[in-house]
Amino acid sequence: MFRLWGRMFKDNKLLSDTVICNSKEDTRTHKVMEALTDICYEFDLEKPIWLDSNVRDFQRHAKTRFYKDSFIEQIAFDYLEIQIIEED
Repeated sequence: MFRLWGRMFKDNKLLSDTVICNSKEDTRTHKVMEALTDICYEFDLEKPIWLDSNVRDFQRHAKTRFYKDSFIEQIAFDYLEIQIIEED
């Protein structure tokens, strides 16, 4: 089972969170991208742009934060954080 936790924060307070589960046989990258799409759909957000800093953080820690510079539209929160909480 693969599970990705998505959380939105504003002023260091949790606004909302969700966990996306995926049991398909697929690559880690595909599972992350699919889960991020599901998280954005659930939170009614556009998909963020992966900056180099996001890729580095995610590779090192299985966790990254998307700030306003990762979104094209204005966001009503400070950042979106995703974190892998379980891998096969």
